[in-house]
Amino acid sequence: MITFGFSVIYKRVRATIVILKFFIKNIVSLRSLMFVRSELDRLGMHSISIEPGEINTVAELSALQYDTLRLLLKEAGIELFENKKDILIQKIKSIILEIVYGSEEYRVYNLSTHLAEKLERDYTYMSNLFSEKERTTIEKFYICHKIERVKELLIYEEMTLTEIAYRMHYSSLAHLSNQFKKVTGLTPSQFKNQHENGNIPPEDC
Repeated sequence: MITFGFSVIYKRVRATIVILKFFIKNIVSLRSLMFVRSELDRLGMHSISIEPGEINTVAELSALQYDTLRLLLKEAGIELFENKKDILIQKIKSIILEIVYGSEEYRVYNLSTHLAEKLERDYTYMSNLFSEKERTTIEKFYICHKIERVKELLIYEEMTLTEIAYRMHYSSLAHLSNQFKKVTGLTPSQFKNQHENGNIPPEDC
């Protein structure tokens, strides 16, 4: 199931201006994104931008339009998160995925500080909420996706471990190798050999 979440921000300037943020929980196809865009356009809620993990739109949204949008997406198997805690978790995930899959220059020295500043929330609160809802910690979620990205760079871009360690901002090659084995149970070389032999290990995230 494709799952979206959104937050609604109201601002009174003659009319109610609504900013919708749709948070994508799972990786979706281009067809799915095109469907969402077409439905928003059909309802007069033209997309402004589609960013990693979210779609931002601005529109004058009536109660009828809101209900219509919610029902249309529900019929298509798309769930709208309206719970503030669920939305916050999706925001946390989106920021982490942006860090992991973003540009090489996107360096974050302290994840907890970065999340607290970006979301303007107390990190301890977010950490406890994330652990309660996701049955894992923010740090483990972050590390797991870093390792998935390392796998991609190792296999599809054929980068060396030294290049990957630099690209993913690991402090050393040993740090990368140790973390990779802790998450996957394999060394990077063992993982690559298994993949080349057609024995593709499952994703860890």
